Amino acid sequence: MSTPTPTELNLHRMSRVLEVTFDDGSNFKLPAEYLRVYSPSAEVAGHGPGQRKVPLGKEGVNIDRIEPVGNYAVVLHFDDEHNTGIYSWETLYNLGKHYDDLWAQYLEELKEKGYTRKEPAA
Repeated sequence: MSTPTPTELNLHRMSRVLEVTFDDGSNFKLPAEYLRVYSPSAEVAGHGPGQRKVPLGKEGVNIDRIEPVGNYAVVLHFDDEHNTGIYSWETLYNLGKHYDDLWAQYLEELKEKGYTRKEPAA
């Protein structure tokens, strides 16, 4: 089974959310903070299993622009100057599909590091 393909990407700058609709009907609203802390870049994901680094202080991060990579991915340019993650359609789909579990994991990782997450200003 092939990965669904996005039919629409909408960046909602005020709410710092990337909304992605796929051709299977799935629709995900992915916060910029979430996308930033789960960047597929080596800087965040590492080079292999167990090497993930949890970025701290990304509550207010936003996406400045979206750059297409062929017809299989995008690069998200964040306002903290991070732009080395290539988000394939499969990566975006999986981040959307597993949002609840991954968000809970992120919050737990912050707690383990002794970091208190601050709610970003609206």
